[in-house]
Amino acid sequence: METKPFRLTQFSPGAGCGCKISPAVLERILHTEGREHPHPLLLVGNDSRDDAAVFDLEDGSGIISTTDFFTPVTDDAFDFGRIASANAISDIYAMGGRPLLAISVLGWPLEKLPEEEARHVLEGARAICREAGIPLAGGHSIDSLEPFFGLAVTGRVALDRLKRNDTAEAGCLLYLTKPLGVGVLTTAEKKGMLRPEHAHIARDLMVRLNRIGEELGGMKEVQAMTDVTGFGLLGHLLELCEGAGLDAEVSWERLPVIPEALEYAAQGAIPGGTRRNWASYGHKVSGAEGTRRDILCDPQTNGGLLIAVSPAGTSRVEEMLKEHGLEERSIGTMIPGGSFPERVRIS
Repeated sequence: METKPFRLTQFSPGAGCGCKISPAVLERILHTEGREHPHPLLLVGNDSRDDAAVFDLEDGSGIISTTDFFTPVTDDAFDFGRIASANAISDIYAMGGRPLLAISVLGWPLEKLPEEEARHVLEGARAICREAGIPLAGGHSIDSLEPFFGLAVTGRVALDRLKRNDTAEAGCLLYLTKPLGVGVLTTAEKKGMLRPEHAHIARDLMVRLNRIGEELGGMKEVQAMTDVTGFGLLGHLLELCEGAGLDAEVSWERLPVIPEALEYAAQGAIPGGTRRNWASYGHKVSGAEGTRRDILCDPQTNGGLLIAVSPAGTSRVEEMLKEHGLEERSIGTMIPGGSFPERVRIS
């Protein structure tokens, strides 16, 4: 097989969601005038740092709107399109909704990369949209300095099924539907460290749709939900905690982690986003040193759903997760705010 004269990841300042702006910097950017006068029908905006915006249609349902894009997370253009698309669609599922349609956002450096590779990216996007049962209905493209791709996705949700990231209650058990560590593996690929037999691990996780979120939307015992992406598990858990005024305790031993990620992390395949994440919120966490920190702050691309479930619903949720072949044991508990000096304790 002929070797391509380029690697897509060589054009990436960060891998996938690892190129997101850090939580601390994003907070400063979003602190602008005018936020105190939201539209009366805007049910969810950026104040809660939720996964998508929700607009009330005044008929008992809401429109969900989101967008997500990033630079290449893999050297395979088709897989890049699949991963970026699954990641964007995940925001709809994380709100308990059903995706309706998507439009693409493409930037391509035509002087550096062949146009047929951009076509492969779009083919990957169409494949994932077909799997989700939605059309890729159009989009916008520019000739850019670096390649990037993503989707703007529109969904719908019955308002009594809407799941937010700021509505957890004390006593809720926490579940995470995918193992952590894809950021480490994609960084290993970017650095040329990833062994061929491990090339499929992160890819297979990143293209897996979080469609169970739509089913979980129908469960009143699911108090809050979000998906774990560029801020790492700790960053998105802190959003749950701060939004609800709660703390959380997480068991390291119960966390699902990709075994190979521990190996590559020990070899130094740590995304730059991991360090930016820790610098942003490490002062709010205890018990996350060394390897724990590297995994808990690891930027995930289309990571799992983080679910807060009231005790009465845990057996039903665990049964549902098992039926879907997902991680089914709780990783921790939401507890009253002020229980610790910090927001999150890793035990």
